[in-house]
Amino acid sequence: MIKQAKFIISVAEAAKLPDYGAPEIAIAGKSNVGKSSFINFMVNQKKLAKTSSEPGRTRLINFFEINNGEYYFTDLPGYGYAKVAREEKRKWGGLIESYLQNSENLINVFVLVDIRHEPTEDDKTLVRYLYSMSIPFTLIATKADKLSRSQREKNKQTVANALGVGVKDIILTSSADKLGKEEVLARIDMLLEANK
Repeated sequence: MIKQAKFIISVAEAAKLPDYGAPEIAIAGKSNVGKSSFINFMVNQKKLAKTSSEPGRTRLINFFEINNGEYYFTDLPGYGYAKVAREEKRKWGGLIESYLQNSENLINVFVLVDIRHEPTEDDKTLVRYLYSMSIPFTLIATKADKLSRSQREKNKQTVANALGVGVKDIILTSSADKLGKEEVLARIDMLLEANK
């Protein structure tokens, strides 16, 4: 259960990444997949993570303290569409990679994908990267409220095939319909238990 959540810090450079000595769950996904909405939905606050209809708003790694430091959510910059200079994108890429490779506290990456669409090349690249670095991850399909139940199941299969995971390994969520929260919380509890 998430009883408390607060924003702690935004980091723009790998050298300045903090170490709070508590487990971290990274939230990754392409621009506009709904990372901020997902965080707000999970912590039951409307405005903790800033949402935007313009892709690519998050250009920093944002740290959110959960349950008074029991663990942290780290919101990674979105990849994909953002209308930013190549140099800027390279900088974020380096920041994300440095964090994923070097964080002593990272226990899992929540990879968010939009259930309405087939995973992009960027999504596949991230999943391949996590596999190659042996970084555990959980696939979370967002915006499930936009599809009918039968379409959800069909699309879940498409996502599973594209990313090389089992259908049962994907958690469907919708911040609008309050769908999937219990499953995600159960996953977090399992991860924390395994990392004690």
